[in-house]
Amino acid sequence: MLDKIAHYFDFQQQALNLRAKRAEVIASNIANADTPNYKAVDIDFAAALQSAQGNPSRLAMTVTDPAHIASQPATGGSVGAELKYRSAVQRSLDGNTVDMDVERAAFTDNAMQYQSTLTFLNRRISGLNDAIKGGQ
Repeated sequence: MLDKIAHYFDFQQQALNLRAKRAEVIASNIANADTPNYKAVDIDFAAALQSAQGNPSRLAMTVTDPAHIASQPATGGSVGAELKYRSAVQRSLDGNTVDMDVERAAFTDNAMQYQSTLTFLNRRISGLNDAIKGGQ
């Protein structure tokens, strides 16, 4: 019974985890806006969510170098997603590819999507609560 309820909320949980991870990535980009040679990165949210839906037991970062620490498979709450370099709109002289306008827009969009997902999750919980109470 609890497995069915947990499965009922899986999609929203994975979407929220990915949105939170993307917010961290964008915040990291903003924090490094003045760091020379820093390359802005982002998560392809749609691909990451599709990957999470297709294989929920294997949400981990991609290891591309032997010096990287291999991540553990996800156990419910953790989310891994492949980071991709964002192409620079306008290159700076110091090699930094962070564009604050792009980062602000991405952060705002991500925050709105996060809030929307929370609203959908809240409605699902309310619907389930109504079903348990028998519609009273």
